[in-house]
Parts: sequence; C-alpha cells; structure tokens
Amino acid sequence: MTLTDKLGRSVSYLRLSVTDRCNLRCKYCMTKDFTFTPHPNILRYEEMLRLVNLAATLNISKLRLTGGEPFVRRGFMDFVASILQHHADMDLRITTNGTLIEPYVKDLKKIGISRLNISLDTLNSETFEKITGHDYLNAVLNSISACLSAGIRVKINAVAMKGINDHELESFLKFVKENPIDLRFIEFMPMGEDTRWSSEVFWSAEEIIQQASQYAVLNPVKRSAESHGPAKMFSIEGGKGRLGVISPVSSHFCGTCNRLRITSDGHLRTCLFSDKTYKLREILRNPKLTDETVKRVLVAATHDKPLGYNILQTRRENNGVCETQMSSIGG
Repeated sequence: MTLTDKLGRSVSYLRLSVTDRCNLRCKYCMTKDFTFTPHPNILRYEEMLRLVNLAATLNISKLRLTGGEPFVRRGFMDFVASILQHHADMDLRITTNGTLIEPYVKDLKKIGISRLNISLDTLNSETFEKITGHDYLNAVLNSISACLSAGIRVKINAVAMKGINDHELESFLKFVKENPIDLRFIEFMPMGEDTRWSSEVFWSAEEIIQQASQYAVLNPVKRSAESHGPAKMFSIEGGKGRLGVISPVSSHFCGTCNRLRITSDGHLRTCLFSDKTYKLREILRNPKLTDETVKRVLVAATHDKPLGYNILQTRRENNGVCETQMSSIGG
C-alpha cells in the first residue's frame, strides 16, 4: 500500500492535531461562536500513536503535531517522547503559539526535538492582545530565546493581514536580521463559515516581498529536495535569519501538495480547503476492525485527494472556503 492520489501526488507528510483547545482566541483561527469538542470524542494518545505507527508503514516521514495549542493537553510531552522512541528517524516538529513552552525547552531538546514552529503575528503587545485576546507577547519572545539558547531551530509563522501587522514589516525584518530564525508570512485564508477574511485585509505574498525589498536586500534561496515545502525563502543580506512567504490564496501549490491532516477528534482531511472527511475514530475504537482497515481508508482517501485551489475558486465572496474553522482542523 502507498499513499498516492489519482493525480500522481505522493503523500509523505502528516499533520496531527492533538487538541482543539487553546489558551488564545486568535481572530483568524476561531469563529465567534466556536465550541470545543467533548473530551470523549478526542482521540486518546494511544489511538494517535497507533495512527502514527500505521502512517510510518505507508512512507510518512514527516509528522507535525498541532492544536489548538498542543501544550495545553495534559501528557503531551510523554506523547512526544513515545513517538520519538518508536520512530527516531521521523522528522517530528511541533506547531505551537509559544506561550507555554519555556519550561519545557530543555526537556524538548533532551528527548530529541530539534525544531519548533512558533506562531507569532506581531511584535507589538497591544496588537498581540488585539489578535489573540491576551497580551502574552513577552512569554512568546522568552520561549523563542530559550529555544535558540538550547540549540532548537525556530520557524516563526505569521498570518499576513493588512491593517493589522503590515506596518510591522520593517520591525519583523530587523528581528530576523538579529536572530537565526526563519520568519514565514502566510497569506490569510478564508477559513470557516464565519470567516473574518476580506479583500481589504488580504496581504499577498507578492506585496510582502516587494515591500520587504525596500528595507533589506533579499536573495532567493534555492529549494532543495530535503527542504521542499510551500514557502519561498529569501536570505537577508547581513542577517542571521531568513524571510519566507507562503501563498495558498494568490499562488497555490496544490500540484505538489504532499500532506494529510487528522483532526483531534479523528477525522481525516485530505485537503485543507475541503470539508470532506473520513471517520477514523470509529474504526480505531471498533475491536472487530484491524489496522489493515485503517490503512485501506488512508489509501482510498488519498487516492481521491482534491485540488484545493479548485475549491477556493468556487467559494462565494463573503463565505469561507470551508465550513470548519482552523482551530478545529489543526492548521
């Protein structure tokens, strides 16, 4: 069995959400009337580890653990250690908002985590509170500093929003020049039934690079097979870090998409923009069904993996591209 779709795309990357709960309330991530998934419906760690084990047999080599905020779930560090114990060669990273991780940095390094993805949309405390509902900026900056001191590489993901953080571009570039990090601006996507996306807020990847070139000399970084991903990266002359842009809206990369997503309640999503899901939790909890059943679902679902950009083009102007909010999907 292999994970290849009808368009010839091979899947090697799994994003697994461990919880839909979060200590922040980011406006682009959670809709106004969100509700958390009842705890009994959340996959147990044993069930998640079983999925990771099965994915590994299907040539999944990259695993990203997401939320919500993964560090709000009790026992998360033990879960990470268990994955690495069973799959030492797997490229495992964690996407976090960075507000809670400073006490865990040394332990993360000890168990084998060498890279973290941290979400940070602003370097201004007032703007941070405006976006997230809380002023935890210093906690995130302290976490980044602790990671760098421990030898953990950091990628920062910032959602690009006009009128919100576009005026901070020069400050972001200064931050990247002074620190050995990759900062990646991700175009704001119209996700969720009650999306806050609008053309007035949308800040395209092309605009970001054009404006960034006014503040720094940018040199395109050639993509390698090892680091291939959706980000277009640029080195900054005289700087320690790099700038990148990810353009899921203005310039899609669906033709090379190599990922699947499993939500915290056990729904397999083959495309971020599609609400079509495949129920894995019921299979995992049915004693009459075996691992082969799960693998057959993964293979069949992957075969029908759609082109997300086609779905994006059919959405109505004021509607989200899908009904599910980002916090429930896991990014």
